[in-house]
Amino acid sequence: MAKQIKVHPTPDLIQRLTPELLGLAIRSKRTQSQLRLEDAATLCNVAKQTLQDIESGSGKSKFETILQVCHGLGIQLQIMPWTENDGE
Repeated sequence: MAKQIKVHPTPDLIQRLTPELLGLAIRSKRTQSQLRLEDAATLCNVAKQTLQDIESGSGKSKFETILQVCHGLGIQLQIMPWTENDGE
């Protein structure tokens, strides 16, 4: 019998982005998609340990790898447009 996947709720995404928040979002998307860690790592072409590190928010993974995982799981990151005077 296959091991049950504990589904994690979607975190509050309306807050400042941190490695921890992104890791929670990735874990939530993976578990809500009923993907085991091993299967998601294979799907995203990363090592299981790398995916575990990203999900834990360790901050030691390359940004390129994190983007690869997001793309593999169908997570879209968005940069909001700004105006030159936003910082004043």
